[in-house]
Parts: sequence; structure tokens; C-alpha cells
Amino acid sequence: MLDEEIKIEDKIEELLRMTADKRYRELKLQLVEMNEVDIASFIEELDSEKTVVVFRMMPKELATEVFACLPVEKQQHIITSITDYELRSIIDDLYVDDAVDMLEELPASIVKRVLQNSSPDTRKLINQFLNYPENSAGSVMTAEYVGLKKQMTVEEAFAYIRKYGVDKETIYTCYVMDEKRRLEGVVTVKDLLMNPYDTVLGDIMDVHVIKAYTTEDREEVVDTFNEYSLLSLPVVDKENRLVGIITVDDVMDVMEQEATEDFEKMAAMLPSEKPYLKTSVFQLAKNRLPWLMILMVSSMVTGGILLKYENAFAAIPLLVTFVPMLMDTGGNSGSQASTMIIRGMAVGEVEPSDIMKVVWKELRVGVLCGVGLALVNFIRLMLQYPGQLMICLTVVMSIFFTVIIAKTIGCTLPILAKVIHLDPAIMAAPMITTIVDACSLMIYFQLACRLLGLLG
Repeated sequence: MLDEEIKIEDKIEELLRMTADKRYRELKLQLVEMNEVDIASFIEELDSEKTVVVFRMMPKELATEVFACLPVEKQQHIITSITDYELRSIIDDLYVDDAVDMLEELPASIVKRVLQNSSPDTRKLINQFLNYPENSAGSVMTAEYVGLKKQMTVEEAFAYIRKYGVDKETIYTCYVMDEKRRLEGVVTVKDLLMNPYDTVLGDIMDVHVIKAYTTEDREEVVDTFNEYSLLSLPVVDKENRLVGIITVDDVMDVMEQEATEDFEKMAAMLPSEKPYLKTSVFQLAKNRLPWLMILMVSSMVTGGILLKYENAFAAIPLLVTFVPMLMDTGGNSGSQASTMIIRGMAVGEVEPSDIMKVVWKELRVGVLCGVGLALVNFIRLMLQYPGQLMICLTVVMSIFFTVIIAKTIGCTLPILAKVIHLDPAIMAAPMITTIVDACSLMIYFQLACRLLGLLG
């Protein structure tokens, strides 16, 4: 894999040298032999002027495929630089889902020009897709699928696929509909190959079709793909009419976007629409500041607890030295539990109804971890502070109970967030740590007051 990446990088360097030397004929011969994704990577390295020159030298079909792989900034530059005729050719050849993804990111003036230069059928489809709710199944589907009739024979189905399949997103899975485009079944190319030419599709199609609805959340679509190991999924409207399909490459994009969004939320940031290097400093600060404010204000509770027990500090200053260890241990313990539960909920392993099973398991895990940490610390403290048995007991008991409580809080908060229709990812490390810090200090000083006879 690494060798392949090095070869691609070397190839791009070679193409850049050809471009700089204006060896365009040689460059064109190289481009037509390359994968469209690698060509897009090469074009990303070019300046504005050279981008359009290289784009125009490619054959029409290849240019359209490369265009779909380019970042939106490059797409916008190409659109503003080419003629209406060239633009019309690209848009009409693009898969509708790729066109919609592009238009959602472009300024209104560019979108207007694109739609004006689209064919009536393409424009109608694009407008239809743009009207679906954001993050719904309808917003990520494509209209390029193979639709068959159940009265067709296998021979007629093959003839139809040969004639119309070249522009479809996939031809392996075909969908059987009635005259009103209501979805009735599904048939694969394997089914067609394994049956005689005169077999009617209605006799071999699978009527138990796994499908999604246009308004269904795209995360549920991802779960469906993972559960049934699908390559494509039909999307229907309220009347069961087939309006599009979602393919596995679209789902991979959704999975990446959702994972990125969850990572950002787990790190106490608002999700960003753009890649890191293309996001402005102001936008990054804007995404991070709200949660930093919330966590800063909530951490004032910790300061209040420390202030309440200042007499204990004054009596035994040594107690202060163990506070960072307790808070860090509690925060780490809670983060471990919350991360596991958030991940389990994301992949469908854990449901809100499993909360008691989860709590019981984390309680036992907390006891084992707490005992291990307490024993190690007891030995360390007795060696480091001989004769301070009660202080040592206070610290190790605090660690033991802190770990148990932290594990319990860490596993329950994401589930509770899901129950009240919040994203479980927001109950990740920063939020859990803030809550557990306050709990660990309360436990520590309550034990200190009782075991050491201090006044809170």
C-alpha cells in the first residue's frame, strides 16, 4: 500500500513537470491511462490557469468522472471558467447524487448558472433531490438505477441492461416495479445468469426487499447497510414508489462524515463542514469556543468544592497533593466507559434498553479496576509516607469509589442522551471528566473528614 502511494506521488510529480514544460500532448496520453481519482489528486496541485487547461484536454467522459472527484473549490473554479456548452455536457453526464453534493456547497450564483445549463430532466431531478431534508436518505441517493418490469423475461432484462445500463450507478442489483413505479421485488445479475432466457422475472425476483424511505435519517441507512451487508439499497417514497438507490460508495462517504462529526463532538467542538486545512481560523475558534465556555463554567463547581473544604487543606496540606491524581484517574475511568458505550451505540451493539446490563457490567469492571489501582497506590503511599496510614487509606478508598462512580456515570450519560434524543457523542471525555471531577472531590473530602476527623 505504501509503495503504491509513493508511485502515485512520483507520477503526480512527473505530470506536474510535463505541465510546467507545456508537454501537453504527452500529458494527455498519460492522463487517459490513469484512474480518475489520481487525476483529481494531480489537478488539485495545479494553479487556477493550468487547472482549466488540463481539464479541457481530457476526453468528455473522463473529464466528467474527474470533475466528480474534485474538491468543491476546484469544481467552482472550473464552472466559472468553462463555456455554457461545456458545463451542460458535464452536468448532464454527472450522476445526480454527485451533482447534488456539489450544488449544496456552491454559492447561489453558481448554482443558478448550473441549473440554467442543465437539461430539463436533469434540472427536475436535481431540484427534487435538493428538496429532501438534510441528512436524509433522499439527500444521498442517486436516480441512476436499473428498473425492470416483472412481466419481462430474462432475455428482455439482459437486452434492457445492455441498452441502458452504461449510465447507471450499478447494474448488479436490478429493481422490479409495476406500471406506477411501485417497488415489487429485486433481482440480481446472478439470478438472471442462473436462469433460462424465457424465465419471467416475476417468478425469480425476491419480493422481501430491504428498503429505505426518502425521509429516513442517513445514519439509519448506514446501520441497514452494516446489518445486511448490502451493495445498494432502494429508496422509496410514502407510496412505495421507487425514487432512487443508495450505493455502498455513498454510504462510505456518510460513514466518514458521521465519524468525523462524532469525533469533533467527543472532543467538545461543534462539527465543521470543511476539512481542517480549508477551515478558517475564525471558524475553528467559533466551533470550539462554545463548549470551552460551557466546560469552563461547569468546572467552577470543582472550585467551589475546593473552597468549601479549605479548612481540611489548612489542617493537612498533604491532602492537596493527591487531588490531581484523583481527578485524572476519575476522568480517565469515565472516558473509557463513555467511549466504549458511544462506540457500541454507533454500531448498534448497545441500545437504550440495555442500560441495566451496561451498568451492571461497568460496576463489576469498576470494582476490579478500583481494587487494582487502590492496591498499587496503597503500597506506593505506605513506602512514600510511612506512618501516615489513615491518609493512605483515605486516598486509596477515594480512588476505589471514584473509579466505580466514574465508570457508572461514563456508561449511563451517553445512553440517557440517546433517550432524550441528543447525540451520545456530546457525553464524551470533556463532559464526563468535568462531572466526575466534582464527584471525585466530594468523595475524597467526605472520606477525609470522617477518617481523619477534619471539619469540612
